[in-house]
Amino acid sequence: MSDADQNQERDGEFEKEYADLGATTKNAMDIAQTSLDIVRQFVPDETLADRVRQKSVHSMGDIEFQHMIRFTGSDEVGDDEDAPVRAGARAVLEEADIVTDITMVKAGVTGRGHNCEVYKAIGHGTELAKETGMTRTAAAMLELDKEGAFEGSIVSIGNAPTAALALADCIEQGTRPAVVVANPVGFVKAEESRRRIREVSEEYGVPAITHVGRRGGSGLAAALTNELIHVAKDARTANLELDVTAEERARDGRNRIVDEAESEDGDGDE
Repeated sequence: MSDADQNQERDGEFEKEYADLGATTKNAMDIAQTSLDIVRQFVPDETLADRVRQKSVHSMGDIEFQHMIRFTGSDEVGDDEDAPVRAGARAVLEEADIVTDITMVKAGVTGRGHNCEVYKAIGHGTELAKETGMTRTAAAMLELDKEGAFEGSIVSIGNAPTAALALADCIEQGTRPAVVVANPVGFVKAEESRRRIREVSEEYGVPAITHVGRRGGSGLAAALTNELIHVAKDARTANLELDVTAEERARDGRNRIVDEAESEDGDGDE
């Protein structure tokens, strides 16, 4: 297949509308849409941050989890809660790399709706881990940082607190990812690592999406990363604007895409 044919096929794929980028059959799409409709009964639908909250509730199966998501950092528009989502969507549109801490997060990131390279950190820095005794994920993050892998990238951490702590150190030393999605889970250093990400995010303006509490994990990190991809798809193929603040979006009702014919003619055929 020629590059032109591949681009045409890609653009046709981007033009499709999905409630969930993972759904590929009509039955799956119906289920995804029904699930999203249920979630929206309990979670606001006014801002891009709300879309991430909805995704977190859907991923965790817990309505209350929406209150545990945290948004920090800033982008060129401002430091409102939509900033990390806007930054992540722009990075997707610019085909930035998506770097995950482990295989499970990488496996959960959709391959649809984007042309970003997705790869995992684990497996890098093996010699450093052996020499120092640090965890493999921490060593991997430090090794990749030396290569400039995180600069302008989407970094998604769903398992390893030490990976998040290592990334925070890298940010403190000057590394600037496009956005960090950090949801490591567990009882040892998990909350500390997410708190550390929030601290450097706020101090250096690096956009980040984290959460509080002991829950989280690879599925959550992948789901939130996928929502960044979904927002980017909506910005690319429809009329979703990225250059507005959360307050403006909520005030003007610009969070979702409304078909022009539908808005003019009413609900249309059932």
